[in-house]
Amino acid sequence: MIFRCAGLKNTEGLVNSNELRNQSLMYCISLKTILNRAQPIKGFVYESVRFSAQQTDTIEVTVVARQGCQARCSGCGRACPTYDHAAQPRLWLLPPVYKFALALAYTMRRVDCSACGVVVEKVPWATGKYRLCEGFRLLLARWARKLSWEETALSFKVSWADVYASVQWVVAYGLEHRSLDNIRAIGIDEICVRVGWVFWTLIYQIDTHMTRLLWVGQDRTEACVFKGLDRLGQRVCQSIRYVCTDLCGSYRVAIAARLGGALHVLDRFHIRQRLNKALDDIRRREVAALAKAGLKPQLKKLRWALLKNRKNWTPKERRRMRELKHSSLDSVRAYWLVAAFEHFWSYLSPTWAGKFLLGWCHKVQHSGLRPLEDASITLEIHRELLLNYFRAKKEISGGVIEGLNNKVKLTFRKSYGFRTDKAREIALFHALGKLPEPEVTHGFF
Repeated sequence: MIFRCAGLKNTEGLVNSNELRNQSLMYCISLKTILNRAQPIKGFVYESVRFSAQQTDTIEVTVVARQGCQARCSGCGRACPTYDHAAQPRLWLLPPVYKFALALAYTMRRVDCSACGVVVEKVPWATGKYRLCEGFRLLLARWARKLSWEETALSFKVSWADVYASVQWVVAYGLEHRSLDNIRAIGIDEICVRVGWVFWTLIYQIDTHMTRLLWVGQDRTEACVFKGLDRLGQRVCQSIRYVCTDLCGSYRVAIAARLGGALHVLDRFHIRQRLNKALDDIRRREVAALAKAGLKPQLKKLRWALLKNRKNWTPKERRRMRELKHSSLDSVRAYWLVAAFEHFWSYLSPTWAGKFLLGWCHKVQHSGLRPLEDASITLEIHRELLLNYFRAKKEISGGVIEGLNNKVKLTFRKSYGFRTDKAREIALFHALGKLPEPEVTHGFF
């Protein structure tokens, strides 16, 4: 197969301009030349390129062993004498060329290895019994990070299993060769993966220079967190300086046992979530009490206004809240107490922040708002962990963790149809692990 290209008439500025003037104004580039540039295969030769007689819209590239080169054992990799040849050539798929599928045809040899016995030879363009070349598998894995796996399979006219096997191969290589050096801050959180309140524990690296997924545990128990930290290794755990989590008690035990030298910081997002939950419980009870007493529903359509920052109120919400500002409604009093707590995060000194926290909790616990009182007791119990936010110079925040959790949810939405937890775990590492990719001879633009 030949590609004809027009020659360059203007050779000014080129290094070999004198040589180009002596060449023909038309020159040819064969598909074999392109393959030798894109995917050179040591010890083998591209013999011929032709359209397939058996399959439509398919180009077959015949490969033969280079003369004088011995085959290599697929077990130990040593050069060995040839034992025999296969009866029929075997086909591997390469990345397509326009609308044509590109297939590599080669008659496999068996070698007589002194260590492994009679085994099939090792070829540089593929491993095992996969029907795709390694360059094509890497291309599929890269596109599977952008599209769903089903869309990737349809785009390249391969099966879903081919895409899954390609991603699995890339992830397995990346987990084996990734570097766990220079990890100073991690985040631990749980996320619901499917219906039935099934939660997984995720461990992230949340350093300023790197955010990625480190480990996935298919549970949210204390033993699961211990297993994840043990999997990272003692050397990595000793290098960790900060760890950010929510209020889950099982995390505290594992962190104290495995990360005793790290500063444990509570996630600011979950603190606000806990206060908002208490505020919403107060509003819900008060709405029911007003309806039962037959009074005017003053809190109607104010649920989201009470959960918002007042800077984000709409003009209508601002007018409604101004009318209720001096009322004796429990929901309004609870809102202003929760809004006052936001001043806690503006402190720089953990000492003054601690004094503010004690004063705020004292005021709440004498307010008569039971759900908010329970929340303030929880904050008092975790007082030292809250103050660690200031000891860490406000550099550690759960916002990065929530952003990664959103990407996890997006990955799960793209992976409808996965029937095994193993496939979901592979998809997460592929999308969020920032893993190194295998080095293949095939080059991409």
